[in-house]
Amino acid sequence: MVKNYQVTIHNRQNNTTETITVPENEYILKTAENQEVEPPFSCRNGACTTCAVRVIRGDIYQPEAMGLSPDLQRKGYALLCVSYPRSDLVVETQDEDEVYELQFGRYFGKGKVRFGFPIEDD
Repeated sequence: MVKNYQVTIHNRQNNTTETITVPENEYILKTAENQEVEPPFSCRNGACTTCAVRVIRGDIYQPEAMGLSPDLQRKGYALLCVSYPRSDLVVETQDEDEVYELQFGRYFGKGKVRFGFPIEDD
């Protein structure tokens, strides 16, 4: 039997809060759209940070979230497009640029970057 969970999404971009029912085996974003809730999104495959949220309460499973570092995932960030609920959840959308800066900002403004890491000038 598939479990259903209540997922409350606070959308900071438009200052709305909506609660949806999400089966444990469905992506949160897909289910939200089917219930006419539209959190921010872009790529739909876990590669960008447009649909990033901060988990306020609850458990989430996101094995395909390649757009978020393991460190940010441990800090409670998730990507709704590739996330499954594992309990009732409360999440808050994040600004895409904020999440991108948290993940990659330490490399900006530090010279050339190769494979995601700064390199010394030769």
